[in-house]
Amino acid sequence: MAKQVRVRFAPSPTGPLHIGGVRTALFNYLFAKKNNGIFYVRIEDTDQTRFVPGAESYIMEALEWLGIAPDETVGKNEKFGPYRQSDRKDIYQKYANQLIETGWAYYAFDTPEALDAHRKEHEEQGKTFIYNHHNREKLDTSLGLSKGETDKRIAAGEHFVIRFKTPVNETLHLQDIIRGDVKFDTNLLDDKVLFKSDGMPTYHLANIVDDHLMETTHVIRGEEWLPSLPLHHLLYRAFKWEAPEFAHLPLILKPIGNGKLSKRDGDKLGFPVFPLEWKTEEGISSGYREKGFFPEAVVNFLALLGWNDGTEQELFSLTELVEKFDLNRVHKAGAKFDPEKNKWFNHQYLIQQNDADLAKAFTPILEEKGFSTPIDLTTKIVSLIKERAHFVTEFWELSDFFFQAPANYDEKARKNWKEETPQLMSNLISVLENIEDFTAATIELTVKEWLTQNEIGMGKVMQPFRLSLVGALKGPHLFDIAEIIGKEETITRIQKAIASL
Repeated sequence: MAKQVRVRFAPSPTGPLHIGGVRTALFNYLFAKKNNGIFYVRIEDTDQTRFVPGAESYIMEALEWLGIAPDETVGKNEKFGPYRQSDRKDIYQKYANQLIETGWAYYAFDTPEALDAHRKEHEEQGKTFIYNHHNREKLDTSLGLSKGETDKRIAAGEHFVIRFKTPVNETLHLQDIIRGDVKFDTNLLDDKVLFKSDGMPTYHLANIVDDHLMETTHVIRGEEWLPSLPLHHLLYRAFKWEAPEFAHLPLILKPIGNGKLSKRDGDKLGFPVFPLEWKTEEGISSGYREKGFFPEAVVNFLALLGWNDGTEQELFSLTELVEKFDLNRVHKAGAKFDPEKNKWFNHQYLIQQNDADLAKAFTPILEEKGFSTPIDLTTKIVSLIKERAHFVTEFWELSDFFFQAPANYDEKARKNWKEETPQLMSNLISVLENIEDFTAATIELTVKEWLTQNEIGMGKVMQPFRLSLVGALKGPHLFDIAEIIGKEETITRIQKAIASL
């Protein structure tokens, strides 16, 4: 019987979750759901020096907001708990010792000063210092000591690390779901530290042990982990465990050219690189949620960074993404991040929203401006302007004239106010005053009949009419504006324009 698919997102709580990490979580989620599997989150906090308070809860909140919450994590269905590595630290010593006993690892007693001296010496000769098969017998390790001597040094409290003993003269042919066959020469690998004398494992040991104990079937992670693949593969071999399948996702690239997308790119070009806002003493980093993005839009644009379903389709619900997702369709090349395209996605989701829901989201903005408007009226206004907006936060700029008369008139548009305009506008007021049923349809019919009967060109009246109501030549259908602000206000605004212009 095939094993149930189990995949994990394993972030380190060292700060806010970068959008690249969010995409990794999303691809793991989609793969799990597509295969009726389990998506779990494990917090990898073995490096306590980089731990940032609040980062773990931030990660969880971000995944919840995006609608891709894990099936198992800290405090939730802890079938293979604990799900925080610092709570699992008693587990790893046993496995580190096992590698020593089977000859796959050794103790290294070198001090940081000694290693620094070796590095400098190599640099002076124009070489790079690598701790591996070339020199491990000559350095301060247990490889040349008896077990008794090694034990004596450890008992005396000497600082040590446990290093992996990488095999020599071997070419590893490893399979990656996205990249196919990848080759590594073991002679070029260094003997990575697996365990420190403070009792904490390094990422490499903890990661492999946890993936095995938590029955992970597929490891889907960023391509920056590709250089760790040979070590991870060899660790599975050393423990005689079945390795999961690996897939390394392409990088998310800067909007302008090459290089990995960073927070600095976001700051420079004015877009967020975090799902939620992150506050520190240095200041606030903006988030997609606070910028007014819909979580569905964020999920949609992230899914298409490095993957597509082979069609021209661009808009996908989460359900559709689950249905269509396939790791074999993930590209090898990096995916360029396009902030403008992301705004386009948000616009598509905005226009699909229910007008009443958008009106509710707009209400706090109106209240802040000092307007208390009946919700059905706000809903009607929203229906007229939403086609032009990317975000709810843009609604005020697109609709302020519905709530207040223009304080001034657009300079460029003033050229439509000719010598004969005041008289035409006065005549228009007389026409409007006689309309009983002041609805858009009736106003339009009446005004157009008057123009036709008097052989007046549309442009001569319509543009000054719009300028009077809006203060600029913008906005939705003119007669809709007139209906919403009402007869009295419409006439008042025309009178004000005649006096001002």
